[in-house]
Amino acid sequence: MQYLVCSLGSAEPHVKMSVPDYMQCAEDHQTVLVVVQPVGIVPEDQFFKIYKRISSVSQVNIRDSQRLLYIRYRHHYLPENNEWGDFQTHRKVVGLISITTCGSTKEWPQTAERFHGQKEVYSSTLYDSRLLVFGLQGDIAEQQRTDVAFYPSFEDCPDVEKRVDDFVESIFIVLESKRLDRATDKSGDKTPLLCVPFEKKDFVGLDTDSRHYKKRCQGRMRKHVGDLCLQAGMLQDALVHYHMSVELLRGSQRLPVAGGCVGGGKRHRPGALTANGISADTSTEIGRAKNCLSAEDIIEKYKEAISYYGKYKNAGVIELEACVKAVRVLAIQKRAREASEFLQNAVYINLGQLSEEEKIQRYSILSELYELIGFHRKSAFFKRVAAMQCVAPTIPEPGWRACYKLLLETLPGYSLSLDPKDFSKGTHCGWAAVQMRLLHELVYASRRMGNPGLSVRHLSFLLQTMLDFLSDQEKKEVTQSLENYTSKCPGGMEVITLPDGLKLPPVPFTKLPIVRSVKLLNLPLSLRPHKVKGLLGQNMSTASPFIYSPIIIHNRGEERSKKIEFQWVQGDVCEVQLMVYNPMPYELRVENMGLLTSGVEFESLPAALSLPAESGLYPVTLVGVPRTAGNITVNGYHTSVFGVTSDCLLEGLTSVKTSGCLVEVIPSLPRLQLSTSLPRSAHTPQPTSKEELSSTVSVQLFNGEMQPLTITLENIGSEDIETLELTSKTTTTKEKVFGEFLSWDLDEALSHLPLKCGQALTLTVRIKVKLDFSGQESLLQDLNDDGISLTGLPINSPLRHVLKSRSENKTVGSESGRAEYSHIKSLDAVLNFKYSGGAGNVEGYYRELSLGIHVDVEPSVFFTRVNTLPATSTRQCHLLLDIFNPTEHELTVSAKNNQDLVLHASECQRMAIQVDKFDFETLPQPDQETARFTNPKQLEEERQHAQGCQINSNLGICWSIISFQSPTCGGVISENPA
Repeated sequence: MQYLVCSLGSAEPHVKMSVPDYMQCAEDHQTVLVVVQPVGIVPEDQFFKIYKRISSVSQVNIRDSQRLLYIRYRHHYLPENNEWGDFQTHRKVVGLISITTCGSTKEWPQTAERFHGQKEVYSSTLYDSRLLVFGLQGDIAEQQRTDVAFYPSFEDCPDVEKRVDDFVESIFIVLESKRLDRATDKSGDKTPLLCVPFEKKDFVGLDTDSRHYKKRCQGRMRKHVGDLCLQAGMLQDALVHYHMSVELLRGSQRLPVAGGCVGGGKRHRPGALTANGISADTSTEIGRAKNCLSAEDIIEKYKEAISYYGKYKNAGVIELEACVKAVRVLAIQKRAREASEFLQNAVYINLGQLSEEEKIQRYSILSELYELIGFHRKSAFFKRVAAMQCVAPTIPEPGWRACYKLLLETLPGYSLSLDPKDFSKGTHCGWAAVQMRLLHELVYASRRMGNPGLSVRHLSFLLQTMLDFLSDQEKKEVTQSLENYTSKCPGGMEVITLPDGLKLPPVPFTKLPIVRSVKLLNLPLSLRPHKVKGLLGQNMSTASPFIYSPIIIHNRGEERSKKIEFQWVQGDVCEVQLMVYNPMPYELRVENMGLLTSGVEFESLPAALSLPAESGLYPVTLVGVPRTAGNITVNGYHTSVFGVTSDCLLEGLTSVKTSGCLVEVIPSLPRLQLSTSLPRSAHTPQPTSKEELSSTVSVQLFNGEMQPLTITLENIGSEDIETLELTSKTTTTKEKVFGEFLSWDLDEALSHLPLKCGQALTLTVRIKVKLDFSGQESLLQDLNDDGISLTGLPINSPLRHVLKSRSENKTVGSESGRAEYSHIKSLDAVLNFKYSGGAGNVEGYYRELSLGIHVDVEPSVFFTRVNTLPATSTRQCHLLLDIFNPTEHELTVSAKNNQDLVLHASECQRMAIQVDKFDFETLPQPDQETARFTNPKQLEEERQHAQGCQINSNLGICWSIISFQSPTCGGVISENPA
């Protein structure tokens, strides 16, 4: 950065330098400018390949000297900028390297002519030039020329860098010659006046013989020589000339800033600039120079120079470049606040009518410089302005791709990432309103680019990450736009790779709907697998001799914290329950919602659901079928919302509660379906729960009645049923049941095993109820000495007093009397079918199917009085029974070798039966050892039961209801012999 000459007056618009070199930095003042350009038609990729190799030669050690020559390369440089070379020599094009292709000798003359014409453009400042010709072979290519190098192809050119080295040395020779000529110039008063292009008209008519004019010419020449010394690597000499220039111009011009002194003085402290390209030896030499500037002084001089440049509208480019250089220096010194002041000044510098391309370049550079000093949001602002400039209305063909690319580059400045995972790590970062605006612009730019897939991805990202900041109306508009886009290009989970290599990760809709909990459900009780008790320990590790090993538990602690205790079965439908809610202000339709799993092969059965607006927690059950055995992990779920398919993984949803995601799938087992001949009942036997029973049947029986229950078992699974067991359990504990309540013969059913898929078998279970109803009424208070107690005999019944006074065949018709004998008792039992087959049977697993049976028992026959009379034979006696019918039906009572007795409803009659006397002494007695260790009460109950069975077998009393035509066994004779 050098000073601006005095008397900067008004200038013509066409003479000002309107294209700033934004890549300039303070170190560029010591470089020489070399332009590298193609001649004719050269493939772009090949040109820049050679350009990269040429520009790698950025500094050259001059032979026979300790000096370095620094080179700055440009592949595009406006000729009008070259006219400012007298003001600052590093702006002067001193070297030209042309790259061309030539296929034959016939094309060579035209190629040489083009090269000559290219040199003419920069002829006023050019020191030397080179032409690199690719593809030409023959006599011309074999000629040894200094200014032309021939290569067979772009791949076969090994000495390009060596050629450039020689070319740079030739430039140095010319530069050194000019420096010496200017430094030793003794022209005195005839020193030419160096000026900027727009000053030329202002000097017309000036007195060239005045002392003021001569000092101006000498001062500018000293400054020019200082520039040449700086480029030639003689930094101390450059400082001397800059100081001389300042002294000569001090009294003759209004701009006393010697920019060359600033340019050299900044190298006073090598630590101040860490990337200036100056060797340590040279820096040490400069460190010994007098009057060098400190880092703070450099910035002050920049400010001073810029303030003078700002006074001349034609020096806007110089002022802007000076601001850029100052910012780069301050960035190295990590002084961001001062750098931002220079940048703020650069924003308001008026460069006149700029083209749209120049505006884009200016805003882009401002963005890069703000980024350089750490002002990321400011950088993003100007990058976005540049993006909008790419599609300005004044541009005939808007550059939507360039706009999109620049918009992407603004994202970090606004704390915006295109990875949705970055938005699930806590508090939202950045200004949501600005971020939403930027995302909308990305969506629009993508659409104008003709890439609807990008539009869908950005709009999905907007909806997922900014949902909490959208108003209800905005939510509706965004979702409508998304549905319009996805109707043409559905959204998916694939990674989108942009042409520049940037990858856009997928955006799963984890908020549409929001999932709060995930719970794996156990199979229904009838389908749950059970392990054979003897095989429970077979799968346990035998690596350790200890039953309990805390080390093993510690190593598997993490797995156990996630593993579910129950098992699923291969081939059976399994369920996972999700608690979800809809955050949208309108109904949300979710399609194709299913499970994402790993481990065993799993067939997910997708579901579709519709959630009301702001529904609150809503249970959703997702199902699937594991097709193989092993361990399965539920990793998440997939959905399709607004045309966007999403894979939502639980590991990324920190707010989701889950009791575990890993469950074991055992080999397949058969499935049994049960049906019965009795109607189903809603009654649940106590204390079992309804979930434990696959079905429940109810039946109403009279005491002593037997009812057959036909059960049909059908194999509805895919495996054969190979084993079948049946057990029963009476769940009613307060009622004493005499005899077998439930009985069956399983041999016939087992003969049908193995039961193939689709086949069925039947099994008959006999339900026979014998209860003691005597405990519900008062029985007769006393018995005759020869009387006996019978089951069902109400000893203290009030009816006894009625019966005493009535005639023998008198009917008891009072309703109150009947009510005393009409109490209904209940019995509950559970039939349990245990079955297995297939691969699960091999592994020791089985299933259980339970059938609940509920029986309501009504009293059938009461013996109100029992008496005995002697018979003609001493071995026999007459048993007199007063029999009461408490039912509402007419029934018949019969006994062995006796006439039937017909009893009408609520009728009581006497029945005489001649029987042999009972000899209870012949009954088997318990041995002394058993009697000593058995409870006396239990012994007494066993004795009475044996006596009752003997009495029953001898009497053979039966009853039947005539209207039902179903003879059944009658009352059970009880204990207590007289």
